[in-house]
This record gives sequence, C-alpha cells and structure tokens, in this order.
Amino acid sequence: MSESAIEVGVLVGSLRRESVNRKFASAMADLVPDRLSFTEIALDAIPMYNGDLEPDRPASVDEFTDTIRRHDAILLVMPEYNRSVPAVLKNAIDWGSKPPQANVWMDKPVALAGISPGAISTAAGQLHLRQVLGALGAAVLGGEAYLSTRSEPFRPDGALQDSVQEFLCDYLNRFADFAGKLRTIEAVR
Repeated sequence: MSESAIEVGVLVGSLRRESVNRKFASAMADLVPDRLSFTEIALDAIPMYNGDLEPDRPASVDEFTDTIRRHDAILLVMPEYNRSVPAVLKNAIDWGSKPPQANVWMDKPVALAGISPGAISTAAGQLHLRQVLGALGAAVLGGEAYLSTRSEPFRPDGALQDSVQEFLCDYLNRFADFAGKLRTIEAVR
C-alpha cells in the first residue's frame, strides 16, 4: 500500500459470518491495493437506535462514529432485503447521523456495492440507500456495482471471475479518484 492510499472503511450489511457480501467485500479489497486501503468496520456491537440513549450513548456507538470519521471514504456492501436496505446497515447509518450537528455522513465519499441471488441483485436496495445517504449529505459515487450470484461471479478458488474483476477495478478506480478529489478539497479548507 502506498502512503497516499485512501483509507476506506467497509460496512457489510450482513451479520452472517459466511455472508456472500462479506466475501464480495474481501475480494474487492484485493483489486486496487495501491490506491485504496480497506478495513471492515463491524456492526454487530451497535445497539438498535433509540433516542433515549442519546444523552449517554453506548461506547460501541461512539467507537463506530469515531471510526467512520477517521476514514477518508466508506464502501457499503450489502444484500437486499425486501427491496430495501438491511436493518443492520440502516441502524448504523441512523446512529452515524445523530445528533445532526455531528452527522458523520456529511460530505463523506461513499460507494455502494452488493451481491444477491435475485435477477436485479441489490439495485432496488442501493437506490433506497442513495436516497437515505443523499438526505444525510453523503457524497455518493455515481454508477452501480451489484452482482447476481446467478452469474457465478466467483471462481472455484474464491476469487472473482476475470470479467467481474475488470468491472470492479474500473468502479474502484473511479471511487479512488472521487474520494481523492474530495480529500484534496477537504485539505484545502
């Protein structure tokens, strides 16, 4: 990894240890290591959002929001549940948006990706997620990165198929360019 690699926090919208989206996120992390450095940010210790907890936020929530703030950019990798965002991911986003003056998503470069068995994969869920993140002021990369497991995107050894790697390398390089521009603007401020 080079010194100028963009630090990307990865949120996987599934708590399953063997989640195909976790496998997908891991495979993506290997594609552009000189430009992006990926670190998964765990979501399993964050309680369900409850405004009553705001005056004395749980330590796990403070750790989560501090971690989001420290990263240059965020990659959200998610399955799609009922044409929407998985509850665990939406919960993390909600905690990160509170209180409004401390919203960790404001101007944060974000990319979306997902894999699902359905024919349209995570397209509807990502669209919904774009609406949520847009309302919170996140800078969401345009374009789409979702795969269907029907197309067998993984080789038997667990690596992504060559055509999928090419597509995702292009997407991740665009994300690196996007996040790099925003990091430069932020440094000038």
